[in-house]
Amino acid sequence: MITIDGSQGEGGGQIFRTSLTLAMCLGKSVCIENIRAGRNKPGLLRQHLTCLRAAQGICNAQVSGDAMGSSRVTFEPGKVKSGSYHFAIGSAGSTTLVFQTVLLPLLLADDISELTLEGGTHNGMAPSFEFIERCFLPIINKMGCHVEVELERYGFYPAGGGFWKARIQPTKGVKSLDLVKRGEIIKRKAVAISARVPEHVTERELAQVQKKCYWSESELTQKLVNSAGPGNLLSLQVASEAVTEVFESVGERHVSAERVAGRAMKDMKRYLEADVPVGEHLADQLVLPMALGNGGCFRTLQPSQHLLTNIDVIKQMTGVNISLKELKKDYWEVFVDK
Repeated sequence: MITIDGSQGEGGGQIFRTSLTLAMCLGKSVCIENIRAGRNKPGLLRQHLTCLRAAQGICNAQVSGDAMGSSRVTFEPGKVKSGSYHFAIGSAGSTTLVFQTVLLPLLLADDISELTLEGGTHNGMAPSFEFIERCFLPIINKMGCHVEVELERYGFYPAGGGFWKARIQPTKGVKSLDLVKRGEIIKRKAVAISARVPEHVTERELAQVQKKCYWSESELTQKLVNSAGPGNLLSLQVASEAVTEVFESVGERHVSAERVAGRAMKDMKRYLEADVPVGEHLADQLVLPMALGNGGCFRTLQPSQHLLTNIDVIKQMTGVNISLKELKKDYWEVFVDK
């Protein structure tokens, strides 16, 4: 059994989720200790428990430490089985992180799988549904996979209550990824989403994007939706020849619409000025399928602690060589050697 220290690096939940994914894909037992030791509330929260139970459900794993607040989990996977699965968090915890935990194992299963996920869909501490649909999955599908998703109900923090579906077709192998040039920008879109929030909030967010970025009216979309509780998110989507990147900011109480827009615009500006194809958050999520597939290379911003920690866990469990090289300021190359 491989032992993973959950306090290493940034000490968050990604260490736990990556360990579960790799255990299922490689058929290796794993013990994760000091889970989320770097967080204010260490140990398993409800969304992490859902990730664990989802992983257990798709491969009939033997598990210990399956409890709220647990800081140590052992996971002994069986064979991953395709099928129809329903995973409900019961809170506003991120459904997208549950989805990413089981995605790769189900891609490597024998038949089509269909997932129904309930909980949070738009949470400032996790990728939104839009990020998964517009940014992450198009790259995964270019790597020889076929995954479709459909959002049926929004679930903002703290009420949750979101609902969406995914259809995962099995793949015979994940292709290598070569993503070193962004190419020309071909489309831009700002989407301000809100539920049970005054309309002027999203109007002001979009007005700020138009004022600061000089985007046209046709590039701005206001989306008023239904959800169990109030919520707001601004999504800036930049499509280039190689990739669509998404920059998001979640509205909060006592934070002005202008500041919410400013956060997303700041991240987008850094990305555009660096002239890299892969943004900070997408970089976190590409290394794992590359390590389980046929490797490859991409260029990104200066690696975050999140990315560096994920790489360390992947190296420990797979033995795959992953190297990083700084080519110039805020312009790095990540190479996965298979």
